[in-house]
Amino acid sequence: MSKKHRKTDGRQKAGTAGVTNSPDRSAAAARRKAPSSSLWAAATSEIAGTAPALVAAHLPAPVAAADGIVTVAPGRRFDLAEVDANADGSLDKDWAKAALATERARIQALQEKLYAERQRSLLVVFQAIDTGGKDGTIRAVFEGVNPQGCSVASFKVPSIEERDHDFLWRYHQRTPARGMIGVFNRSHYEDVLVVRVKHLVPEPVWQARYGLINDFERLLTESGTHILKFFLHISKDEQKERLEARIVDPEKHWKFDPADLVERKSWDAYQTAFSDALTRCSTPHAPWYVVPANRKWFRNLIIARTIADTLEAMDPRFPEAQAGVAEMTVPD
Repeated sequence: MSKKHRKTDGRQKAGTAGVTNSPDRSAAAARRKAPSSSLWAAATSEIAGTAPALVAAHLPAPVAAADGIVTVAPGRRFDLAEVDANADGSLDKDWAKAALATERARIQALQEKLYAERQRSLLVVFQAIDTGGKDGTIRAVFEGVNPQGCSVASFKVPSIEERDHDFLWRYHQRTPARGMIGVFNRSHYEDVLVVRVKHLVPEPVWQARYGLINDFERLLTESGTHILKFFLHISKDEQKERLEARIVDPEKHWKFDPADLVERKSWDAYQTAFSDALTRCSTPHAPWYVVPANRKWFRNLIIARTIADTLEAMDPRFPEAQAGVAEMTVPD
């Protein structure tokens, strides 16, 4: 995976600089005479390689979420309260942990092909209420994945520079490049969740953002990025237990933020905000998946399986080798 993915073109080969009618010079002359729209098309094709085929060739692969995950149907009202956060699919815990290792191996192998192919990317979004398990899920699911082909972005309170731009600016900068798996630990949905609950902007502002988010995700999808969005659903009682565990265990004190106790008072408001975001932003090209997350071992397995199935459906492939490589020998 350390090999370069682009060959040098004719302009970099020896002997072309003094040829007045070289193909490159002729092409350059033609471009100078071409209308601006043709120049833009040519430039886009040169820079992006296979960009003109992206929209047609890289639409989302149809994947059914793993058993146990609730898919939010586009266009239908969704109520988060109807999902049982304690669900575990009647699976055995030890069996599920062993099965997780199998799914991780699938992700690792497919990620290598995605990286080598360098034509598409995968964005995995995690949202949850405080203590919902985003960090733990990311550690468990992506353990062993080559860090060269995977990046994690965690979004906290926006900086001054970020606030000086549109609300999607900081997220767009961290979307995965071709060949990469990108992970969002919290995401652009914070701007219709915490912003809404804490009244940080007027209602007309955050109301308009649902449509902008859908447009943003459609842009990414049509540019070759497949999007998986997981909402980790825990119960209020489970959150209480997890917060108490952080208080009791000195080694978990660093994870405890007194502000979480204040946020907990807004539990109902957050549940309403989550339900609205899931309803209004689950689309055919980027549906929301709600994961029962009280049982960490169950959560990890069904998320890993869905990611592996998605990568498999994307069917990334190693690039074809140069002709004659198999017959080459390495000199002493």
